[in-house]
Amino acid sequence: MKKLVLIRHCQAEGQHRDSPLTNNGVNQARRIAEFFANQELRFDRIISSPYMRAIETIKPYARQFNLKIEKDVRLQERILSSQPVDDWIEVVEASFQDKDYRLPGGESSNDALKRGLDVIKEAMEDPEHEQIAIVTHGNLLTLLLSQFEEGYGFSQWRLLKNPDIFVIEHEKDFYQLQHIW
Repeated sequence: MKKLVLIRHCQAEGQHRDSPLTNNGVNQARRIAEFFANQELRFDRIISSPYMRAIETIKPYARQFNLKIEKDVRLQERILSSQPVDDWIEVVEASFQDKDYRLPGGESSNDALKRGLDVIKEAMEDPEHEQIAIVTHGNLLTLLLSQFEEGYGFSQWRLLKNPDIFVIEHEKDFYQLQHIW
C-alpha cells in the first residue's frame, strides 16, 4: 500500500521564501521527527517545497534517517498576486469559490492544484518508494486535500495549523485520507 504523508510547514517568521522557522517552529520540527518515529512512519523519500520553512520542517527527520530532501518548485505556496494584497483573506476565499479566479501576476487555484497534483501523481506512481513525505504550504495543501475528501475548501484552510499532517493511503482504486496531527 502506497502512503503519502502531506505536511504543512512549522511556524515561520514570515511568508517570504527564505523565512526561517521561529524558535517554536524549530521545536515543532523536532517534535514532528519524534512523532514520525513513534508512529513508526519510516519514509523512503522526502519531497519538499524549496522554501526554507518547508525544508527546515522536515530536516530533523531527514538527518535522523539520513535521507535526502528533494526540492520541488511545484510544491511552493501559491502566489496570489505579484503586487501586495491588502484584502488577502477575501482574495483567498474568492479563489476557493472560483477556482479560475486570479489577480494580476497571480496563480489561480486550478493552476496551483495542477502542479501540486502532478507531484502527487508522480509520487503515487513511483515504483521504488512506498512511504513518501511531501512538505508544502497551507493553501496548496488544502487544494490537494480537496481532491481526496469532498468539502475541503476555504473553511478548512482557515482551520489548518502550523504544522499540520495528513496521510493519504492508496491501494488500487481506493484512497483514504486521515488527519494525524
